[in-house]
Amino acid sequence: MRRNPATVVALVGQAPPELLGAVGKSMNVVLVQPEDSADGIEAAAGALRRAAGISSPYVLVAADPLAQVAAQWRAMWEVAREPRGSEAFELRAAEALAAWRANRFELPDYYLVLAEAAVPAAPGEPHPDFYLGPLRSVRPHRVTAVAAAAPAEQAAGLLSALGSLRHGRWWPPLDEVLDVARRFYPGALAESASALAGRRPATAGRVGAAGGGGADRSV
Repeated sequence: MRRNPATVVALVGQAPPELLGAVGKSMNVVLVQPEDSADGIEAAAGALRRAAGISSPYVLVAADPLAQVAAQWRAMWEVAREPRGSEAFELRAAEALAAWRANRFELPDYYLVLAEAAVPAAPGEPHPDFYLGPLRSVRPHRVTAVAAAAPAEQAAGLLSALGSLRHGRWWPPLDEVLDVARRFYPGALAESASALAGRRPATAGRVGAAGGGGADRSV
């Protein structure tokens, strides 16, 4: 388990500049973005390494070393609404696992999913989302979502979501997470989609989160 003074949260989904700018104005949230000189796993791993060295209540990282794994897992289920071959997923999974075993990155304390990444593909059909599906099934307390809204309102919802983060067991080894993804059926996301539909951004105020430090913190 990673030990540092900050609660490190990976932000996944399409984040407009207005949203990032609004969140970055919070006095107790530091926003970390990947370096332009790197891409893929190395870019996200570098951002997480920088986040681990920051002394701030919250560090929001706009990158994830599992992003390509997530994209290929989603692609397996999206083409013609039929499962496709898993070769690309297995390739990305092997790359991520090798980087993790080489200690190039460790998973963040939490994942925060923007609602654009969780919209159903069609009415009545669950969207195959890696984060709200297999990843959240592994550690429900470590993955949460923020409903779609105008950037200022979504920023308030994001800061409010930081305040709702709860203690929970640390991540299992990455190979176990990937094995869950291999066996996870997207139809299990229906309940997650229903829960998200009923969640709306709230006005940010006092924010207390469990993670690096685990103390109540004001944003």
